[in-house]
Amino acid sequence: MRMWRLVLVIVGLVLPAAAQDKPVVLRVSTMLDGRGHVLKDRRITIQGGKITAVDPKAGGPEASGATGAVYDLRGLTVLPGWIDAHVHITYHFGPNGRAMDKDETPQQAAYAAAANAYATLLAGFTTVQSIGSPDDKALRDAINAGPEASGLPGPRILTSLEPFFKSSGTPEELRAKVRERKAAGADLIKIFASKSIREGGGQTMTDEQLAAVCGEAKAQGLRTLVHAHSSESIRAAIRAGCTQIEHGIFATDDDLRLMAERGVYFDPQAGLIFHNYFDNKARFLGIENYTEEGFAAMEKAVPLAIAVVHRASQTPNLKMVFGTDAVAGAHGRNAEEFLYRVRDAGQNPMDAMVSANALAAEAMGRADTIGAIAPGLEADIIALDGNPLEDITAVRRVVFVMKDGKIYKNAATSQATK
Repeated sequence: MRMWRLVLVIVGLVLPAAAQDKPVVLRVSTMLDGRGHVLKDRRITIQGGKITAVDPKAGGPEASGATGAVYDLRGLTVLPGWIDAHVHITYHFGPNGRAMDKDETPQQAAYAAAANAYATLLAGFTTVQSIGSPDDKALRDAINAGPEASGLPGPRILTSLEPFFKSSGTPEELRAKVRERKAAGADLIKIFASKSIREGGGQTMTDEQLAAVCGEAKAQGLRTLVHAHSSESIRAAIRAGCTQIEHGIFATDDDLRLMAERGVYFDPQAGLIFHNYFDNKARFLGIENYTEEGFAAMEKAVPLAIAVVHRASQTPNLKMVFGTDAVAGAHGRNAEEFLYRVRDAGQNPMDAMVSANALAAEAMGRADTIGAIAPGLEADIIALDGNPLEDITAVRRVVFVMKDGKIYKNAATSQATK
């Protein structure tokens, strides 16, 4: 933990001041509420880190002389902070420029993870689900400490800690390990039910193993996210009662319909993860299954990934959430996934926004706290220079970021203090 204390001291110097006791007001001309609605000319009032009111009075006088700062966001598009359902927030390139640098120090790794978190927050992502590493816990807890305790600036993190594999044990051993993960502070459970797409994506865990993990997780009040590429592994996870399917490159239309029927969330990736690997090939090549053959397999998977996102977006009642699988090189560029979904896969832009707002919050069991701009919810609010419903590239132009009522980025607004 000493490495994190050092990071906290340094980063704490640039943290925003704590939210004022007085209400803060945002004047808004165009607002996406996160639930699929476009609202015009609103005044959002925030106090104590929460949204207390959303009134149709954007340009009028303030309701009370006790109001604190007023931020004019008119001319921008305001929406809830985005939620990325699948990242690997601590994954980074080491001092030697390579992923999984064996020679870097714990301190260097901690600084890199803190930088990833900050970049992700400034890109408009106020909540992420980081699945697959025990290192996430210290980062999560450091961010949760909050600015008042010299905590790190970063998105709210939900973590699975260590994932489950075929080699993780017998069904009974797996049930015990689920309980251990919960006791260790895991927010959810991550399962590898199939091989990587670089190795063909075939099923690995048995049906009995999947049933044990997902059944015990449900009994413990934990959600289960399942890495599954092949149709057989997807169906096995659905039958086991797992919560969410990740990737699903080889999902058939029947698989998609079955997910919709069973209320299973689906989190495919349309492009960012692949193109990040291609752009950084030299940094990954030669590590584990990042071979020439593995990269060739990913090249072949790109059109399949686009196609499955397109088919998923056309499947009635399928709950497709937004997840990027961001690894080293992709943190802070999470919003590029919107372009691949909308521009290349043909997803409706409003559906894409909701998938990263209310629907993602619902999938995390947090619809009553995040994912929308409404009274009583956390004040996670961002603003874009442009309207993503008209030009999806607007997601690249995040000019305002508020999380828990605290402003971390304000690049295009003026402030008046009452």
